[in-house]
Amino acid sequence: MAVTDIEDAVTDEEKIRIASDFILHSPPGEFNEVFNDVRVLINDDYLLKEGASGAFAQYNKDQLTPARIDGSNFLALITDFNDLGNGRFYDPRSGQSFRYDHLRKEATEFKEHEPDQKTETWRRALEEACTLYTQDYYRNGTCSVFSSTEDQNIVLTACIEDHQFEPKNFWNGRWRSIWSLTFSPGSTSAEIQGIIKVQVHYYEDGNVQLVSSKEVKETINITTEQQTANEFIQVVEEAESEYQMAISENYQCMSDTTFKALRRLLPVTRTKIDWQKILTYKKLGSELKR
Repeated sequence: MAVTDIEDAVTDEEKIRIASDFILHSPPGEFNEVFNDVRVLINDDYLLKEGASGAFAQYNKDQLTPARIDGSNFLALITDFNDLGNGRFYDPRSGQSFRYDHLRKEATEFKEHEPDQKTETWRRALEEACTLYTQDYYRNGTCSVFSSTEDQNIVLTACIEDHQFEPKNFWNGRWRSIWSLTFSPGSTSAEIQGIIKVQVHYYEDGNVQLVSSKEVKETINITTEQQTANEFIQVVEEAESEYQMAISENYQCMSDTTFKALRRLLPVTRTKIDWQKILTYKKLGSELKR
């Protein structure tokens, strides 16, 4: 069957479903490459942008994509927690809302955004503590802290993102963590729920991905805004440090055992193969044959 016959047999809805799945599974830092490949496969820019626009938005929110904000020295994160709908998000740190272009990764059309007065003091205290923590522990880290009220309860959510993209060296990686605290005014304790995610893609002469996640639950005391923020960040620091150490130890163990079992480090001769010599021998053999 010809390629054109296969394309005709696939409906537009199926094309968009497949394209969206590719987009949502793009490795960190490689959205543009995946988008360009999918664009060639679909061969219909209007269909792709209209049909898969939801996947573009969901990918950026899932990845906690950083965005530059006018008049602010800090980046904001694109998440589900600050999504206002209709392509607009808000940055509580600068008190602005904005429209976000999920393809170009640009924030525009800035407007003032009023914070939730009932929760703002709690949110700002946690934001200050989270910002110091991120600056101390993450080289390119960005954090955003959001607050809301649900059934008279105060909900604080801290999102942390860090990444390092090295396409020239054929690898990209991203760290994401989301921490939330829900409590009622006057309560003395509350539970912290967190999820940590790490994804690294290495693709030099191969295609290897590390995808790891961990969920955390802890309980802290609730007194003042500052005390709550400090205890919150202490839980985050201990959990994330423990998780990073566990990943490093596991990777070292795999290097010493699993990876060695997959492939010999050296051939049977116990010496590395000189591929340049083999290429020379092959050329010489071809000339002798002629």
